[in-house]
Amino acid sequence: MKHWQIDDVAWDRFDPGQVEPDMVALVKAAAMVERNGIDYGIYLNRVFADDPDFRAAADRWSVEEVQHGEALGRWAMLADPSWDFEAAFARYRAGYSLPLDATASVRGSRTGELIARCMVETGTSSYYTALADATAEPVLQQVCRLIAADEYRHFKLFYDHMRRYLKREHIGLLRRLTIALGRIGESEDDELAFAYYCGNRPDAEPYRHAECSAAYMVGATGYYRYGHIRRGMGMILKSVGLPPRGRLEAVASRLAWTMLRRRRRKLSPLAAQAG
Repeated sequence: MKHWQIDDVAWDRFDPGQVEPDMVALVKAAAMVERNGIDYGIYLNRVFADDPDFRAAADRWSVEEVQHGEALGRWAMLADPSWDFEAAFARYRAGYSLPLDATASVRGSRTGELIARCMVETGTSSYYTALADATAEPVLQQVCRLIAADEYRHFKLFYDHMRRYLKREHIGLLRRLTIALGRIGESEDDELAFAYYCGNRPDAEPYRHAECSAAYMVGATGYYRYGHIRRGMGMILKSVGLPPRGRLEAVASRLAWTMLRRRRRKLSPLAAQAG
């Protein structure tokens, strides 16, 4: 199937009257994280240096990730004509980097690396679906739906390769769960918080990780609905080798939904400090 291109988006349908400022701030941050996909491609190529099939797939994946960033950045500049995507991305690149000199996965194994990638694709597929469902702006809705479909396809890509490596490395369920939960917890690290800062704060304002992370997390989680969480939970369980449907998924989804709302309430005062 032919992959979509940025020019396929109906940019002429942009409706400024349907733009939500809070969503613009989130899209600016997401644009930079997605565009940084080229570095993730380099990292994956080094970790899987002797696997040409996976490296070719990772190269295609990183190109698509960069396109996601460019599409989101283009929309953000329509929504906020004063915003300079290139300048913001340059700030981001100057202050945040990946371990590009790595020769082995930071997850301890290739299976672990692929489980972590499945977690990322689960999160992004759910997130862009939530944004698409929440926005009334037609161009952002189209872009988010296109990206969400890509991210789900990327999940299947990493899942298939993970299954291949699991047959070799025989990582137990507990270790797989630990890796998955650990990667989910990293959603509050510098990658997103610093992107939020670079996209929405002036150079003169100091970077405060806790405030920027809270602002991003409170804003992003506000668009989730229970159905998004349940769909994502099924993907998480599948990644670690547990049944993606059934009683476990239902219980885990309710727990995750409760924890998400509780976390959002806890972070809201700190997010308010970030303006």
